Amino acid sequence: MYNFVTLNILGVCLSHLTLILLAAGSSSRFGTGVKKQWLRVGDTPLWQFVADRFESTSYFNKIIVTSSADDIEFMQNCTSYTFVEGGATRQQSLKNSLEHVTTEYVLVSDVARACVSDAFLHTIVSHMGKSDCIVPYLPINDTIVYDDTTIDRERVKRVQTPQLSLTSALRNALLQEVDFTDESSAIVANGGNREFILGEEAAHKITHLQDLKKIPCLAPPSNDTLSGVGFDVHAFDDKGEMYLGGIKIDAAYGFLAHSDGDVAIHALIDALLGAAGMGDIGMMFPDNDATFKGIDSKELLSVVVAKLRRFGFVIVNVDITIAAEKPRIGNYKTAMRKTLSSLLNIQSQRVNIKATTTEKLGFIGRGEGVGVIANANLKYFDWTTI
Repeated sequence: MYNFVTLNILGVCLSHLTLILLAAGSSSRFGTGVKKQWLRVGDTPLWQFVADRFESTSYFNKIIVTSSADDIEFMQNCTSYTFVEGGATRQQSLKNSLEHVTTEYVLVSDVARACVSDAFLHTIVSHMGKSDCIVPYLPINDTIVYDDTTIDRERVKRVQTPQLSLTSALRNALLQEVDFTDESSAIVANGGNREFILGEEAAHKITHLQDLKKIPCLAPPSNDTLSGVGFDVHAFDDKGEMYLGGIKIDAAYGFLAHSDGDVAIHALIDALLGAAGMGDIGMMFPDNDATFKGIDSKELLSVVVAKLRRFGFVIVNVDITIAAEKPRIGNYKTAMRKTLSSLLNIQSQRVNIKATTTEKLGFIGRGEGVGVIANANLKYFDWTTI
């Protein structure tokens, strides 16, 4: 590994360099429903694995990670890098990040280039100051046909990241009303210059699922089981309808709640979020938000299940205990299992519903409400089996 001392011998002042790691994409071309930045390498999400590799070189004054609005809070729970909410395009995410850059130079990379080697990074950084933008590339070995015309492959380059730019040149270049796919193109279009250096095959970009087979440095995800517990209670209300476990219950009363009051689903959501380390139902669906007034709790559960999938989790099983003197739910348990298994995308035998009483003790025993405890188990999405 090249360290701070080595680079200073080369005349490189590392206090002048910031890393921007772009990780705000939607992974729409990845094709699994899982955002590639949340694939696990061991227990570590891909975006953090890449950021940690860069940080270990000690080359950077600051590391900035861009994130979508949906991801940023969870990312902030993982580590202490500087996080910036990205935009609708790669270029807008980059512009947002540059507002937080105070160094003379900036290195921009994509989280999808997960295996940039220390030696390759050293080569890029050692060219600092030689051009407005240092651009790694790979040559083309195949015949190239463009619009039915064979062109000289010696004149074609496969451009990679990371790219090292003079911060002022990049900022000015991004003021143009054109969307560029890399930093060097924007800088050259704005009158700046760039220097090409030979890239490396190991810095292959993950775009499609099959690209993972070309990435040499990624270990499989951990096979640990992640467990969470949820607990919720709701008092009865003498008006409205009762829903429990996603099923309408034949009762002359409902629950006093901001939503439909399905206490079983609420406890289940907390268990799922707890297993994933994503907080709780009140954080995701606050009870002072009119959006969720009277909402069907099955809709809330569907949102949570989709988010767990995007963040690289797979639901293994759930176990729900409903404590109630009334209503009696024995005849509803099978329907609850089927409904919840469909929402969770797991087999019905992996959804267990239990019912109990509190032997006439407490508010539940007095028939004033229902309490539910839920347990959920998750695994990481195993991208090695796809």
